[in-house]
Amino acid sequence: MRRSGPSVRVVSVGFCVAVLLASCSSPSGPPTGSATATPSPAASSASSKPGLKPLAQASPRPTGQADWKTYTTPDGTLMFDYPPDWTVKDRAREAAPGGVFIEVLTGARKSIATLRTNIVTKASCTQKLPYALMDSQELPALAQNGVKPRFVFEGRDDHESYPSRPAPLSYGITSAPLPAGPSACPIFQFFNWPPGVAAFSGVYDPLVTTPGDTPDVDTPESYTGTEEYDSLRQMITSLRPAD
Repeated sequence: MRRSGPSVRVVSVGFCVAVLLASCSSPSGPPTGSATATPSPAASSASSKPGLKPLAQASPRPTGQADWKTYTTPDGTLMFDYPPDWTVKDRAREAAPGGVFIEVLTGARKSIATLRTNIVTKASCTQKLPYALMDSQELPALAQNGVKPRFVFEGRDDHESYPSRPAPLSYGITSAPLPAGPSACPIFQFFNWPPGVAAFSGVYDPLVTTPGDTPDVDTPESYTGTEEYDSLRQMITSLRPAD
């Protein structure tokens, strides 16, 4: 399912995504703010460095499959569809007060994404880095106060400042506007969802393969053509208010 390509890898240094939320915020109290929420401009050009070459903005793909399952969060506020051989693990003990925390695993038990609500986070922009957008789609069903969050698969390249560090890449939902130029603040994939903010996202790591697969390295571009990416994209973009 994976294709080989230039060596790239994801680490948690210098960026915030839901999977690594514990290092970015504290769930010990109520939310103290919201994700940046202003209308998003059109996708922009970005770095052309190896591993961060952006694709053309993708057209929305159909979500859901006839045999897919539907999961509703324990608080009854959100729901999403997922493949029949994938599983949803409730990690309620690690959830923020009044929120939910679930993890989605593939049929091979690979952690593919986490969903958290009512979380506490603070955005900081200490440095802007070359920005790449691999994929993007607006999600009208999750709109709050007229602002539509979007699914993104994005990356940053900090090789000029830190040549030995690999580039961070991740996919998920964000209420932040897309960068208007070739550089951007660190990845911040959170979206507004009352009473605070939520996150449904995952980290892209080309060196992590499913059990039994050859550990070939692929690129963000080739990953968007895999069955796994199509499934995780359809799952995340199917997130919506519960019926």
